[in-house]
Amino acid sequence: MANPWLALDAGADPVERIRQVGRAHERFLAGETASGPSIRSVVADSWKRSAVALSGPDATAPIDLSDTDLESYRAAHPLASVLPIFRDLLGGLAEDGEHLMAVCDAYGRLLWVEGTAKVLRAGERMNFVPGALWDEAHAGTNAPGTALAIDHPLQIFATEHFSRPVQRWTCAAAPIHDPATGRLLGAIDVTGGDHLANPHSLALVRATALAAEAYLRGHLGPAATAGSVTTLGRNEAVLTVEGRRWRLGRRHSELLVLLLAHPEGSTGDELGVGLYGDDASPVTVRAELSRLRRTLGPELIEARPYRLRAEVEPDFRTVVRLLEHGRVAAALEAYGGPLLPFSDAPGVVKLRRLVDDRLRAALLAARDRDLLQTWLHSPWGTDDLQVWEAYAQLLPSDAPSRPLARARVAELRREYGLLATSVQRPRN
Repeated sequence: MANPWLALDAGADPVERIRQVGRAHERFLAGETASGPSIRSVVADSWKRSAVALSGPDATAPIDLSDTDLESYRAAHPLASVLPIFRDLLGGLAEDGEHLMAVCDAYGRLLWVEGTAKVLRAGERMNFVPGALWDEAHAGTNAPGTALAIDHPLQIFATEHFSRPVQRWTCAAAPIHDPATGRLLGAIDVTGGDHLANPHSLALVRATALAAEAYLRGHLGPAATAGSVTTLGRNEAVLTVEGRRWRLGRRHSELLVLLLAHPEGSTGDELGVGLYGDDASPVTVRAELSRLRRTLGPELIEARPYRLRAEVEPDFRTVVRLLEHGRVAAALEAYGGPLLPFSDAPGVVKLRRLVDDRLRAALLAARDRDLLQTWLHSPWGTDDLQVWEAYAQLLPSDAPSRPLARARVAELRREYGLLATSVQRPRN
C-alpha cells in the first residue's frame, strides 16, 4: 500500500476489502496472526493491543463523564477554545446527515460529538457520545483512539475496527498537540460511511488539526514556567513557581509528592491508594484534591487525570538524576534528608525508601571515606550500621578515628541485637 495511513488504495473495491479484512479479523480472534496483504501493519498492531485490553470483540466504550462533570471538564479543556475552528472546517460534514464530527481529549474521552439528529442516534447505539472513553484500551481499534496511541493521523475502515459494533463505520482522525510543549491534547475525528476511505478525508482532518495548533500557538497560555519543590528533610513541602511560593500542609505535601512522582498523571483512585492504602475513601481524596486545586489554582493542576501542568523540579528527583549520572558527591550534597520524614502515606514511604536506598547504595559502592563520613555525621545517618561498618573497614589501622568507628559499630550491633558484620539499617 502506497500510504500506510490510508485505508484504501486508489481503485480498490471497498466491498471486497471489507470482506477480506473481516475474514482476517475473525481469523485473528480465533488465534491466528494478523497478517497478509489486506491487513495494514498499523491495524494489526492495534488489534493486538485491543485484544489484550478488552474482554472481547463485542465490547462497548464505557461512559466516563456525564452531566455537570462533563460540562465543567470540557469547558476547562484547551480544545474548547478551538471548537469554532472545528465547526468552521468540518461543520459541513457534520450537517450533511451522513457524518459525525468528534473531538476527544488525550485519553480518548469524547468531549464533543456533533451531527444531525439521525446520525447522532446511530452513534449513540455504540456509545459514540460525549463523555465516553474511545481510547484503544476501552473501545479497541478506532481512528481517534488509534491516532492517539500512535500519535499520527490515520483512517480506520469498516472491519478494521476491532469491536464488531463499530464495523459499520469508517473514520479519519488526527492528533492535536499543545504547540508550546508538544504535549498531546486530543484528536479531531470524522466518522461516517465507507466513502470516507479516501485521501481527502484524511487530508481534511490533518489540516484541521494543524489549524487548531496554529490557533493555540497564538492564544493558549504557555505552561507554567519552571519551578522547584523542596520536600527532603522537611514535613511541609515548599513549591515555588513564577516567583510565587506555597508552603503546604502535611496532606497537601503528600499529594504534591505523589503528583510529582507520576508526571504522566494519576487517577483519584491511584492517589487515594498512595495516600491511604487500601482504606482510601474516594470522597475524602476528592475533597483533598479540590482543596489543593483551590490553593494552587487550576492553571497548575489538571484533572482527569490529576497532574501538574507546571514544569517543576522536585529535590528528590534531582538527587536521583545525579545518581543516574554517577555524580554521587553532588547527589549527597543535594540530599537534604528523608522525603517528608514524618509521613506514613504508603506512596510517600515507598518513594522515600527508594531515594534513600539508591543514595546509600551509591555511597557504599563508591567506597569514599569522606562521603561516608558526611552521611554518618548527618542526623539521618548517625545510626546507620551498614555505613559505619563500611567506613570502619576503609580506615587505615593507624587512623586515630578507627577505634571510635569500631566502637560505634559494636554499640550499634548491641543496640540492634545483631551479630552479623553487614546488615541493612533498620527502617523508620
